[in-house]
Parts: sequence; structure tokens; C-alpha cells
Amino acid sequence: MTTVEARKRLAELINRAAYGGESVLVTRRGQELAAIVPASDATLADRLRGFLSRQEVSRALDELDTDEAAAWHALKRELGL
Repeated sequence: MTTVEARKRLAELINRAAYGGESVLVTRRGQELAAIVPASDATLADRLRGFLSRQEVSRALDELDTDEAAAWHALKRELGL
């Protein structure tokens, strides 16, 4: 749905998301800009992002014990960082 149409129907779209569980993708000139989604979907997406971030931190910490981390530290020294 275009931004122009979404603006005209915002209250309806919010109700459809909140009570009907529907999601609507909002576009401008064919580009996807945003989505109107049920709050539970947004909460789930936030929780998933947090989980993935924690996994990335865990992987980075694990790498500190590998040769890759040593190579990174050597490169930083070489560049004067």
C-alpha cells in the first residue's frame, strides 16, 4: 500500500493489525518503507534481534580464543590502532 493510501486509512490499518492480526507493507515509489503489524509481531521481531545480537557477541567472544583474533590484533598493531 502506498504512503498516500496508508495516510488516508491509518485508523483502519491500525485496527486491522491490532484486532485482525493483519500486516500491511507501506511503500513509496515502489520502495518498501515500513510495515504496520500487530504489536505481538513487533515484539517478537525485537526479541529475535536481541537473541541474534547475543549470539553474535557470544561468537565474537569465542573467537578471542582463536588464531583469527590474534591475526586481528596483529593487523591493528600494524596499522597503529
